[in-house]
Amino acid sequence: MEDTTHIDPGHLVNFVPVSSQLHWDEYFMLQAMLASYKSKDPNTKVGCVFVDENNHQITMGYNGAVAGVDETKIPWGNDRTVPLEYQKYGYVIHSEANAISHARGSLKGSRGYITLFPCNECAKLIASQRVSEIVYLSDKYRDTPENRISKKIFQLSGVKYRQLTLTPKLIEGLHQYLLGLLKHV
Repeated sequence: MEDTTHIDPGHLVNFVPVSSQLHWDEYFMLQAMLASYKSKDPNTKVGCVFVDENNHQITMGYNGAVAGVDETKIPWGNDRTVPLEYQKYGYVIHSEANAISHARGSLKGSRGYITLFPCNECAKLIASQRVSEIVYLSDKYRDTPENRISKKIFQLSGVKYRQLTLTPKLIEGLHQYLLGLLKHV
């Protein structure tokens, strides 16, 4: 076998420069978006992915019913004028809580990619797990007390958070890629 360790790479056959079309943030947020698609919630679909410092996925989750529960037997409406037992809020587990409960190891130092900024209850779980950072897409509840409490919990516990914006170029590129895949099915 020929030793190629001292040969200029420009002279090697079949070496082509390569790069990924996605940054890690985009990659994991797309995974969180895909997880959210699994949710049966008719109003708010949320997905979450936790990754370690080496960009390896630790766990993921979506908002849904308690594991093993027949989801057709619980209310999915969000009318808060009816008693809690007739609202989805009494039964649904948020994506972050689902992901945390299914993690097989520590989340200390991990990053969470979540399609919706966490509520205060999930913020408590995230901070207690010593997650280092949250990256989120939407902050549609930014003006609520629960959201302000979440941000205060993160500030007090040292959990960084930042919003990710997916560019139209990325969305269009993904759209074209998926259309290309479907042509060969």
